[in-house]
Amino acid sequence: MANFRLLTFLFVVFSAMSAHADWRSALPGWRYEFPRDHGLHPDFKTEWWYFTGNLRARGEEEFGYQLTFFRQGVADPSRSLPGSRFIQRDVKFAHFAVSDISRKEFHHFQKLSRGAFGEAGFEEGVRTAWIDDWSCERTGLHAFHLLALQGEVAVDLHVNSSRAPVMHGRDGVSQKSAGEGRASHYYSLTRMSTNGTIRLHGVEYLVDGWTWFDHEWATNQLAANQSGWDWFSLHFEEGGELMLFQIRTNTGGRDEFSSGTFVDAEGKDHKIENSDFSLEATEWWTSKDSKAKYPVAWKLKIPKFNLDLIVRARFSDQELSAAPFSYWEGAVSVQGTRKGRGYLEMTGYSGRIVGMQAN
Repeated sequence: MANFRLLTFLFVVFSAMSAHADWRSALPGWRYEFPRDHGLHPDFKTEWWYFTGNLRARGEEEFGYQLTFFRQGVADPSRSLPGSRFIQRDVKFAHFAVSDISRKEFHHFQKLSRGAFGEAGFEEGVRTAWIDDWSCERTGLHAFHLLALQGEVAVDLHVNSSRAPVMHGRDGVSQKSAGEGRASHYYSLTRMSTNGTIRLHGVEYLVDGWTWFDHEWATNQLAANQSGWDWFSLHFEEGGELMLFQIRTNTGGRDEFSSGTFVDAEGKDHKIENSDFSLEATEWWTSKDSKAKYPVAWKLKIPKFNLDLIVRARFSDQELSAAPFSYWEGAVSVQGTRKGRGYLEMTGYSGRIVGMQAN
């Protein structure tokens, strides 16, 4: 609990310090280059490297996993800082979770660090991001080695994409609300072959499957009338992938800036506008920890791609109960005109999303 209270305090302080700072905005014209853009973008206030995947062991055991590294800016690059290890330009934190589908067990952890002595940081040699013994190292153009260990729960995974990144929005600028710069630079490696090990309850499992990688950097995205989002990343058995998000408003509606990207079996990406899809929650689950009520089954239709889907949580209790806010992030199944597996993230159901609203 001490780390959770500290994280809440730091977010409040950082928001006050950086409210009028000279951060860069996500605007059209960014020229993506790789592997450069797999790395750090310190001119932007917020950045994350987000890995989620569905894996299977040789004994047919199934798992989901999430490993995410976050950077939240404290002082923009134009601000001079005293020469002290304890005064940092950003805070580093990370989330690690494993969903044991067979046992319906959800293991989740959070770490926070200033990185004053190099125990956490970004972009050093082959290391893209790390915090203690959780790390993401780049091993190829679009390949990474992921490590995370917490008690009896561990992952050691190699993920690799043979395809180029998919750019979301307009040329990689994903608009989230009205106004110039209220957007993010956003790309994904949508189908990364994955192999390695997962350790649970003293047993190490050899696993393989697919991983989805999101990398996003921005300054202020959400407007005051936006309460949260529902984000889907789906792998279809027939080939192809889908990223879709709806941004919810404070009045319960869907914001016009909701959108997505459909990747067909040949790897070509197609933009999805707000008017292209319908999304309806059909089942709900209430968290014992946060008391938030989450939709855990959805009807999703995108007629122009012949997608009529039921997306359902593999099991309901996959909430990351943490501070400064809790959110639901877990493995899902897909049925309907396509079958598959994926991940679903739902934020804003347990309270305000700290650090994401535009100032």
